[in-house]
Amino acid sequence: MNSMRGNVDERLDALLRAYRDACPTPEPSANFMPSLWQRIESRQSFTFSFQRMANTFVTAAVALSIALGVYMSIPRSNSSSYSQSYLEALADANTLDTPDYVAPVRLELSDPGR
Repeated sequence: MNSMRGNVDERLDALLRAYRDACPTPEPSANFMPSLWQRIESRQSFTFSFQRMANTFVTAAVALSIALGVYMSIPRSNSSSYSQSYLEALADANTLDTPDYVAPVRLELSDPGR
């Protein structure tokens, strides 16, 4: 069993040696890290600007929602057109001068035997 394992280990070592010979490790230059970061940042510029724009839009939407909520919660007592109640406004809207096609339908049964 050990002889088979040794044979596999030797073949693996030979394969890794051939790989190292085929692909030598490059020596990094002085500009390796700056050029690497420059390439990374150039690819991320569109994503970063889109993300920043989306964050700005969400912040503006939240601020506008809060402002509208505060505006709607402020009572308006100085306006005379809002002084009547809901029932008074409905009573004014349904006057007796409404046409017949808006009035409720009346069913009159004069002869129940027919």
